[in-house]
Amino acid sequence: MNAVIQKDTINNGAWREDFPTLQRTVHGKPLVYFDTAATAQRPRQVLDAMDQFYRLHNANVHRGVHSLSGEATDLFEQARQLLARYINAASEREVIFTRGTTESVNLVAQAYARPLLRPGDQVVITHMEHHSNIVPWQMVCEQTGAELKVIPVLDDGQLDMQAVPDLLTDNTKILALAHVSNALGTINPVEQICRLARERNITTLLDGAQAMPHLKVDVQAIDCDFYTVSGHKMYGPTGSGILYGREAILDAMQPWQGGGEMIRTVTFEETTYNDLPAKFEAGTPNIAGAIGLGAAADYLQTLGLNNIAAHEQVLLQHATGCLKQVEGLRIIGEAPDKASVISFAVDGVHPHDLGTIVDHDGFAIRTGHHCAMPLIKRFGLPATARVSLGLYNTIEELDAFVPALQKACRMLL
Repeated sequence: MNAVIQKDTINNGAWREDFPTLQRTVHGKPLVYFDTAATAQRPRQVLDAMDQFYRLHNANVHRGVHSLSGEATDLFEQARQLLARYINAASEREVIFTRGTTESVNLVAQAYARPLLRPGDQVVITHMEHHSNIVPWQMVCEQTGAELKVIPVLDDGQLDMQAVPDLLTDNTKILALAHVSNALGTINPVEQICRLARERNITTLLDGAQAMPHLKVDVQAIDCDFYTVSGHKMYGPTGSGILYGREAILDAMQPWQGGGEMIRTVTFEETTYNDLPAKFEAGTPNIAGAIGLGAAADYLQTLGLNNIAAHEQVLLQHATGCLKQVEGLRIIGEAPDKASVISFAVDGVHPHDLGTIVDHDGFAIRTGHHCAMPLIKRFGLPATARVSLGLYNTIEELDAFVPALQKACRMLL
């Protein structure tokens, strides 16, 4: 994936036209959106799918015999089937609609891990995790007496793979890690790590929020037990996402939330639960969000994930070279296998000040700890600036960014 690409051969002009937000200005300047890792922009195809649902098919799903309810249910379940194929799940029963990765991790922590863990057991995560894949495990460890262990990160932003075998002990019950780091862009060797865990009978969960916009994900090839997806990272709606889980594991789990849809029968004496996937989808779901997420997956497949990956690798290489021209700038994390995310710090300049100034030239970048506070502290920094690139970004935008960045640095130094 990281082979040197001489030039960007992808004509993405048509791609950019799909994104209405990119046509606007900020402070009188054309918007240049370099914050896709925080949330991607939405293409017109996603917006149209959601708008059409609300205009023509709006009704609750699985609850009515009238035509609109049937239409809504068909659209909702078609999205589930599309997403199951998108990640190569063995069955659509393995795809649970959630509000995103945060809810998905909490669901697994409370419905799977909490009944399983005992004092002395261990949960292993990595030093590069997003808070959404740290805090739920801390909470469940506090609730059960289990211990949280952390795989170190090397200076170049890679996981310390030599430390992994020693951390996966007979007491390790769960291994949870990011497929792609949101702060560094590092692509972790998840197939290798899941294989090590499988050999030791350890349950695996992958945070796929940052992988889905950049990579083709095949959960069967990866051989993980759980995989989490946030819709808004992959050009879909906010408040949408999925949890993939092996059917046998999901079948054995108890529901996390109670309410409508997740039940088969209810009396005052007892309740029996519905089959998968309904067992984990209590209440009225985010129907439009699910439909929009399905449309986003269809959109990415239409463009071609290999095409997107090739284009983004060109952008990553060009951006890395451009940023290194800026005096005093240090890129944080230069793993050999990266997605198009670059965190950096400039000597003597606070990232928040930098982000504020370049915003006035139309550039939207992220500054802060990126919800990965332990990782940023590991590199001795309170915060970094981050440029995260998507399929709609261009070489020309990067070339325009460097002078704006240099001008901001001169103002601040």
